[in-house]
Amino acid sequence: MVKLDALNLAERKGKTKYWLYKQLGMSYQNFNKMVNNETKSIRYENIEALCQLLECTPNELFKFEE
Repeated sequence: MVKLDALNLAERKGKTKYWLYKQLGMSYQNFNKMVNNETKSIRYENIEALCQLLECTPNELFKFEE
């Protein structure tokens, strides 16, 4: 299963969940579902924004778990 690892990346860069939420400008409900891996899809524009904010690649943004 592929999972979003944005909160872990943000924490390693000294950023909070709240900071990330404010930067993305999404509704808190959608943001929370996304970062807690409770959604079935993520828009490309959100992946791009996360990569820019966290200074990472999509490869670093996602992790694979069995």
